[in-house]
Amino acid sequence: MKKSLSVALVQQSCGATRKTNLAESVKHIRLAKQQGAELILLPELHLGPYFCQVEDTASFDLAEPIPGPSCEELSHLAKELGVVIVASLFERRAPGLYHNTAVVLETDGSIAGKYRKMHIPDDPGYYEKFYFTPGDIGFRPINTSVGKLGILVCWDQWYPEAARLMALAGADLLLYPTAIGWNLDDTEAEQQRQLDAWITIQRSHAVANGLPVLSCNRIGHETDPSANGRGIQFWGNSFIVGPQGEFLAHADAQECKVIIVELDLRHSEDVRRIWPFLRDRRIDEYGGLVKRFLD
Repeated sequence: MKKSLSVALVQQSCGATRKTNLAESVKHIRLAKQQGAELILLPELHLGPYFCQVEDTASFDLAEPIPGPSCEELSHLAKELGVVIVASLFERRAPGLYHNTAVVLETDGSIAGKYRKMHIPDDPGYYEKFYFTPGDIGFRPINTSVGKLGILVCWDQWYPEAARLMALAGADLLLYPTAIGWNLDDTEAEQQRQLDAWITIQRSHAVANGLPVLSCNRIGHETDPSANGRGIQFWGNSFIVGPQGEFLAHADAQECKVIIVELDLRHSEDVRRIWPFLRDRRIDEYGGLVKRFLD
């Protein structure tokens, strides 16, 4: 395993067309490479607006197979630049069968693997169960030339079980491509509580598992296509933390930007030696975790 790794997040807004959004992603990927990045993470579903604000069967036309056109373009870019790219795509697996899928593109342009989002929300403005079948690949890290990547997607970030299983399977990093924002009808105090909770839960995954966490969100306001609501203000705040939850980089809520960190990959083992949570787990007493609720 490498001793250090330069990682980058691309925090971007997402406009109306795939062509424009892909060009924006490519521009920032090239900028990240110029700054020395070896691993580059993009936001969730970065090739278009967040269509899950409404239930509309026409939106299934946005999906594409993996491999497919977007995967091919990004694969060529990964090979040209010699970087590992983690992209988030709307996968068309078969007629009537779709997934929210993260795909990992290797430095030689090959597909190292993919992860299908496991936890699917169904809330006002986030009607993902209409579109996405829950993942069936499981919580398995993806082997790459830069390490074993534990990739999870957005709503997965609230579940400590998902992060733990990735860690137990040998992940070197946890990565979260994300599309989350504020309901503009909420008070400022409530909006701040939600943002703080989102940051806190992901920092806790770093601490509990002794691993760096990379969280990459989109920014900007996206209108409600139904015109029944005020849309979503995506809150950005993409960040990278170390294995003790310490901030290494943190973006704001407005700016399209690349944030880059040089990770010391040896630090995770140092932390796990002083905080041996994996050693002290009481696996003989955790059977209740496989039940929905303990009545």
